Amino acid sequence: MTPERLANLTKVSHTFDELMNRAPNRHAPYVGASAFATKAGIHASAVLKDPRTYEHVLPDLVGNKRKVLVSDQAGKSNILSELERLGVTLDKNDPRLSRLLDEVKEKEAQGYAYEGADASFLLLAKRVLGQLPDYFEVERYSVNVERRFNAKGDMVTASEAIVKVRVDGELLISAAEGNGPVNALDVALRKDLGRFQKFIGDVELVDYRVRVFQGGTDAVTRVLIECADKDGERWSTVGVSANVIDASFQALVDSINYKLMAAGAV
Repeated sequence: MTPERLANLTKVSHTFDELMNRAPNRHAPYVGASAFATKAGIHASAVLKDPRTYEHVLPDLVGNKRKVLVSDQAGKSNILSELERLGVTLDKNDPRLSRLLDEVKEKEAQGYAYEGADASFLLLAKRVLGQLPDYFEVERYSVNVERRFNAKGDMVTASEAIVKVRVDGELLISAAEGNGPVNALDVALRKDLGRFQKFIGDVELVDYRVRVFQGGTDAVTRVLIECADKDGERWSTVGVSANVIDASFQALVDSINYKLMAAGAV
C-alpha cells in the first residue's frame, strides 16, 4: 500500500462504519479516536516536545489526529494543546489558563469527562475566557412519560416534553412527542429558537451513552451524546446529574450552543 492510500485508512474505516450504521470504535488501533490520545500531564508534555516518545507511528500517516486529553490529571500543557487543536490561542502566562484548569478539575470531580466531549470543553473554555455569547436561556422544561393502551389495544409508552426558552427577551414555548423522554426533549428544544432556528435545522442526535459515575440506583450519572449535521461534522457533549434526564438535557443544551457557536450565529 502506498503512503497516499494509507493516509485514507481512518476515512475508509469511518465510511465503512457509516455503511454498517454503527458508531466508530474509539479504541480501535490506528483509526480510533483514542488511538493517539494522551491523558496525563507529564505524558502530554513529552508528546508535545517529541511525539516519538509515545507514538509508534505519526497519526497523519494513517489519516488520524493526535489528541491531548483534558481531565483531572491535566496540566497546563494539556489545556494549551487542546485549545490550540480547537482553534483557540492562549498565552501560557495568561491568568485565565489557571482559572480554566481549576474549573476543569472541579467539573471532573463532579463527574464530567471532557476527554470524550470536545464540544463541551470548548464551550467551558469560551465561557471562562469571556468569548461565548448567551444565545438562549432555558427557563424550565418538563417531561411526561405515559404507559397506556392505544386504539388497537396494544400497550405503548408515550413521551411528551415541554421546553421554555428565552431568546432576546422573548419567551418561546415548544412541546413535542418522542419515542422516549430524551428524544422528546431533543425535538422540543430544537423546535423553536427564534432567530437561531435557521442554524440548527440540520442537527441530528446520532449517539447516546450513559455512564454511572458513583453509587447504585441513586448514582450520579454521566451522559455523553454525539450530534451531527448535514455537512458530516460531528461533535460530542456531556451532562452530569443524579437525574439521567437532567444530565441528558444538559448535554443537549451544550450541543445546540456548540452548533450555534460553530455556525457563527449572531
